[in-house]
Amino acid sequence: MPDIHFNNLDLNLLRIFDALLDERSVTRAGARLGMTQSAVSHALNRLRHTLGDELFLRTSTGMRPTARALEMGAAVRSALANLQSALTPSLFEPATARRRFNVVAGPYTCAVLLPSVVSRLRETAPHVALRILGVADPRLIENLDAGEVDVAVVAEREIPKRFAYEKLFDDTVVWVAREGHPAASAPISLQALCEIPHVLVAAPRTSTDHAGAHGDQGASVQAKLGDDAGFEAHLASLGLSRTVAVTVPDTFSALAIVSRTDMAALVPWRLAEVSIQAGRISLLQTPYSSPVGEIGLLYLRDRLRDPALAWFVRLMVDAAGALSDPSRVAA
Repeated sequence: MPDIHFNNLDLNLLRIFDALLDERSVTRAGARLGMTQSAVSHALNRLRHTLGDELFLRTSTGMRPTARALEMGAAVRSALANLQSALTPSLFEPATARRRFNVVAGPYTCAVLLPSVVSRLRETAPHVALRILGVADPRLIENLDAGEVDVAVVAEREIPKRFAYEKLFDDTVVWVAREGHPAASAPISLQALCEIPHVLVAAPRTSTDHAGAHGDQGASVQAKLGDDAGFEAHLASLGLSRTVAVTVPDTFSALAIVSRTDMAALVPWRLAEVSIQAGRISLLQTPYSSPVGEIGLLYLRDRLRDPALAWFVRLMVDAAGALSDPSRVAA
């Protein structure tokens, strides 16, 4: 490897490297940076010469980073984010700001919270964009550390101390059936509930799950609050049993099946509320109450020095605060 003289390094090359690592395409990186494809290729060749590594190999599916590129990627992105923060004016003007926030959120959050967040963004910061990232990436903590993710919506709060956590809202779980189901017309006993075929939500979980942020968040909430194993044990203690007719990997599938059959399902109330408002399902009035659990916002504490991120965190918290209260759900 050549001797790298940092004082002579063109920092613009690192911006281009970062864009290439994200886009995996010279054309897309150029479009993102406002540069021609030729200019990006020329800059990449200069950085290759400086670092003594190919950095990216051209393949049929795009530019594949080398081991060296992957090794330095997170540190470069973090350094660029720190530079941007240091050079950003201390005031953030939402009405004129042009930037993008990267948010990790599952379908659950997208359904119950993001419509309100997006509406507020369009009203107060029309040029600010959102990029919603999937929740299946096991590198959540690393991505937050590197600045690749600004905030993540999580269903639990077992987090390293360098991260901040803010409560967004509570949720509980409720039994639902299709609109017009005979069991929805009056309070229902446990025995009557057991006589209805059930749709069971059993989201796949992996050993890489962290902070409840991976997989279907609705199912994560349900796993904490619904506790199907505990429900089964309670039924057994009363000499009751139920029939699980269908097992699905996510709450949206359960709601779709319930809305078109005579089955029932236990789902997070906030997701059920969306379908209730649309006239697709009804709540079942069961003889017990489910516990209430918490959904929160996770982000790197030091990044609150960025006034833009501090503003966005407050916007998400305020949008969550305007949601209806699950404590009003009847038992």
